[in-house]
Amino acid sequence: MSSEFELTIESRTDQGKSASRRLRRLENKTPAILYGGEKEPMVISVITKDLNKCLENEAFYSHILTLNLDGQPHQAVIKDLQRHPSKGFPLHADFLRIDAEHKIHMNVPLHFLNEDTCVGVKVEGGIISHQLNEVEVSCLPKDLPEYVEVDMINVKLGETIHLSDLNVPEGVEVIALTHGTDHDLPVCNVHVAKAAKESTVEDENEGEEESGEE
Repeated sequence: MSSEFELTIESRTDQGKSASRRLRRLENKTPAILYGGEKEPMVISVITKDLNKCLENEAFYSHILTLNLDGQPHQAVIKDLQRHPSKGFPLHADFLRIDAEHKIHMNVPLHFLNEDTCVGVKVEGGIISHQLNEVEVSCLPKDLPEYVEVDMINVKLGETIHLSDLNVPEGVEVIALTHGTDHDLPVCNVHVAKAAKESTVEDENEGEEESGEE
């Protein structure tokens, strides 16, 4: 993992919607909670501008974070983020403590490589459709990948990449695949462009009409 994320958090005692609104409006802080492990949940806050800066980085969502509380670091991951429905700013964040000895479940993004040079696109004239943009994995915190790569270079027209085709790092397990082959979902495929399909159908129809006229 190439990025490191640290946030300073503060404990708070005021709770409820009114207290959260005051916190956001008057102190420019975002209410949050830190939970999990053997410790009690902690009601906390984080400086909104610092949180927003982290949220701009995709890696923040699938990374081990360091939350500093009164000089004491807490290792955690972000598990949920509520945003304002129209303005988009964070309303509340949920952070989950991690334990180095216990596996965690996280969604990590998929990074699609070589789409422009994909055989099914460059040579055969197809287009790529994505069915999934992230995958849920289970692993120890030290093995958590920032993302999973999907190399499209050799994918031909009509072929589909499934979850079982993903090359995940050692120690990382795709959760859906633990539920059986019925859950081996498609990730992406290369198919004929819609315009090309319509053109083929039109040509076939014209051929049938000409044949009928004879």
